[in-house]
Amino acid sequence: MHPGSNKMYRDLKQRFWWTRMKREIAKYVSECHVCKRVKADHLKPAGMLHPLNIPAWKWEDIHMDFVVGLPRTQKGYDSIWVIIDRFTKSAHFLPVKTVYRANTYAELYIAKIVSLHGVPRTITSDRGSVFVSRFWEQLQNALGTKLIHSSAYHPQTSGQVERVNQIVEDMLRACALTYSTKWDECLPLAEFAYNNSYQKSLEMAPFEALYGRRCVTPPNRSNPESESPSGPICRRASEVYTGEPKKGTVKAKKVTQIEGGDR
Repeated sequence: MHPGSNKMYRDLKQRFWWTRMKREIAKYVSECHVCKRVKADHLKPAGMLHPLNIPAWKWEDIHMDFVVGLPRTQKGYDSIWVIIDRFTKSAHFLPVKTVYRANTYAELYIAKIVSLHGVPRTITSDRGSVFVSRFWEQLQNALGTKLIHSSAYHPQTSGQVERVNQIVEDMLRACALTYSTKWDECLPLAEFAYNNSYQKSLEMAPFEALYGRRCVTPPNRSNPESESPSGPICRRASEVYTGEPKKGTVKAKKVTQIEGGDR
């Protein structure tokens, strides 16, 4: 399955170019039979929008939601726990079972999120039984995390996660055409593909916002250290970190080496 003509164009133009490239990519994606079968028509939700506060840093304010109704895998997974950072739009997709209790989700949360990104300031989610359970609320209260629950029948409060859920579902439908009971094995690659692909709202990939550049993929065997960070914010951060000023801002002085015997 393809991520969409615009995203595919943005990803490919990093390494390739040919005449009428954007037009041909759009035509190719529009004629893909798999994409036509698995992608649904996406409409913006109706109703009043309730924007959240702008996050200040990476993985301090996160969204949580579930993708449900998937075919049960051989390992017993039937749902996906989607956790997305509001700042960088980077996400984690965790295979779960509907029979999991709140303490199991707490263990996953500590192992897969807190251990990698630290404790968030806020968590936005719907009013699912897991997120309103006493155990979950006590855990987050002990960690100092504020819980924000979206209003009933107003999924736009968590619109970012709802959009990611649709992307994941589209990816998994494509995988399920061949591996109906093994979609959980495709999930790590689906997560990587999402995080390493161009996002229009960011004007870069989530990995670029998170790490300063995209992660290396198999077609690109160049040295990752030779790749410059993308975007003005990332470039400026790199200059501050390395101590290297922007080209043209400082003129280098000519240094004359004094040989032994010179006076």
